[in-house]
Amino acid sequence: MSKKISHFLVLGLIISSLCFWSCSGSEEESIQPNKGTITESVYASGRVKAVNQYQAFTSASGPIQEIFVEEGDSVRIGDPILAVFSEREKLSRENAELARAYADQQANESKLRDLQLNTDFAKSKMQNDSMLYARQKRLYDQNIGSAVEFEQRQLAYENSKTLYETALLKYEDLKKDIEFNEKSAQKNLAISRVLESEYVLKSKVNGRVYALLKEKGEMVTPQTPLAVLGSADEFILELEVDEYDISKVKTGQEVIVTMDSYKEETFQAMVSKIYPLMNEATKTFTLEALFTRAPEVLYPNLSLEANIILAIKEDALIIPRTYLINDEYVLSEDGDSIQVNVGIKNYEYAEILQGLDENTTLVKRGQ
Repeated sequence: MSKKISHFLVLGLIISSLCFWSCSGSEEESIQPNKGTITESVYASGRVKAVNQYQAFTSASGPIQEIFVEEGDSVRIGDPILAVFSEREKLSRENAELARAYADQQANESKLRDLQLNTDFAKSKMQNDSMLYARQKRLYDQNIGSAVEFEQRQLAYENSKTLYETALLKYEDLKKDIEFNEKSAQKNLAISRVLESEYVLKSKVNGRVYALLKEKGEMVTPQTPLAVLGSADEFILELEVDEYDISKVKTGQEVIVTMDSYKEETFQAMVSKIYPLMNEATKTFTLEALFTRAPEVLYPNLSLEANIILAIKEDALIIPRTYLINDEYVLSEDGDSIQVNVGIKNYEYAEILQGLDENTTLVKRGQ
């Protein structure tokens, strides 16, 4: 057989194959509506978060002096996570402790005792001078003794009385000063301890340390995130929904979830919260959802995709959306345009409420 005839045979086979596939494809493009279940949903992307998950910051600046936990450790509210070194706050606290010790009432007991002794002595002298004065007065009233002796006794009594009252006032004033200084020193010490405690990062939740973002010795500031903490066994879904779909979403709607960590598996959740402020950068709204059927093992920040179910209809007359023209018309096999009334729809299919039945054959526009 000549090469020329061979080329013609090959060309004929190619043309025949193209005709076959073209005819087959043309037949596949013709469909009839059928009954089935259709689901309308809104797409959302997102991630898994631990309940009460947060980034921890400290109000201090300085190098990390000590880290008390490891990633994965369980913590309780108030447990220390790490400490930032501050020589100034340490010295301030130590100074407050010294002032507190100096102002302590027990430490000033000797001063009070000395004044108490002086007061007791002044009281005894006053009592003695009082008796001598009374005795001299009785004698003077009986014209015994001179006026000078009487006046001396009277003056001595009044002086000792004044000295006693002065000693008593000094004792009470010192006691009040000691009590005031003690309370003031206690408060200053408490303030110093609070300020120093701000250099110790503590857990705000009962849960787990998911990440330590800095190492011992690194410099940090109040703007530096230091750790990620959250619940150990409770998780939520944080979803992002486009602004064009947010008006359709309501709390309580079912969510079908797929995750890269669990291939070919789906999980269920329910919309629990809708944040009302749109993210202007992404033009999306943030939603939260709670698992109603969750994977056995979850970790924070796992990525996911979700469909929020808006409506489900069974025994509906449906067609592929590719056969719809402007969501209002379809094309019959005779080339006629048929107006239809469309119900719920998703990315693949649309429900036909009026205009078609199961015996109508449709083709795509351009076929």
